Amino acid sequence: MTETATTVDPGSQYKTFRERRDRAVTQPQGNLALVATELITGDPQQTREIWGVPGLWAPLPEGQSGLRLVAAASDGIVVDGSPVDGEVIVRGKDDEKPGNIVFSDTVTGFVIAREDGYALRVWDAQSEAIQAFGTIDAFAYDPDWVVSAKFTPMPGATLPFEHSKDDGRTREIPLPGEISFSKDGVDYHLAAISSGRALQVVFADSTSGVSTYSVGRFLFVAPDAAGDVVLNFNHAVLPPCAFSYAFNCPMPPKQNRFPFPIEAGEKNVMSKEGALLHA
Repeated sequence: MTETATTVDPGSQYKTFRERRDRAVTQPQGNLALVATELITGDPQQTREIWGVPGLWAPLPEGQSGLRLVAAASDGIVVDGSPVDGEVIVRGKDDEKPGNIVFSDTVTGFVIAREDGYALRVWDAQSEAIQAFGTIDAFAYDPDWVVSAKFTPMPGATLPFEHSKDDGRTREIPLPGEISFSKDGVDYHLAAISSGRALQVVFADSTSGVSTYSVGRFLFVAPDAAGDVVLNFNHAVLPPCAFSYAFNCPMPPKQNRFPFPIEAGEKNVMSKEGALLHA
């Protein structure tokens, strides 16, 4: 008996992808739920308040992961499953066992490591942005924007990246390699950074700030063992900062800025009324 291979309809796959994206950004710690990112630096002996959440917070001595929290039982804060009544260390996301904070039935948090110290991130499962969210506007699926490319490793390479809230300052980010492809007789070599087990391409094109989000968009890809990679721009997604001003997103480097329109993937975050949720 001859088995017939199942044909997967790319249009149906894309519809499922779009539905999953809408659900993902409204999760309790999805992009729309982030309401604050507060960097806490200075004297480890000095505690400070953070707007919107209880407790007093302080940095730890250099080399230690996380933040120090001082709270009373009446504050109702739970860290790693235990109510806080006194002082506790909330370990950062860079620790083998990162800490988890529960402020209330809807508000949670954790601590992230940054180049300039540790910051508290606060998430609200009933944030104003979640309540106002309608959908992520996106282009219709276009098979012409599924592009074959090649990944070339670049061990030890770095590249300065600007971030949306860094006032023009740059950060050196490790560059695993570059992704090359040709379009209309022109060769393009894209800087790819690491994102877990995948590679992340931060790009902009001539639609950026016109019909798509101004900062740019992200594309996540995974080369095979031979270095072959598919750039499916239909899966280009908006950066987290398109959903919450509390994110600080990397901006496209020069070689990732296309002079032509890529009319594929996500455009903007829309409200229930059909207006832009974030400019």
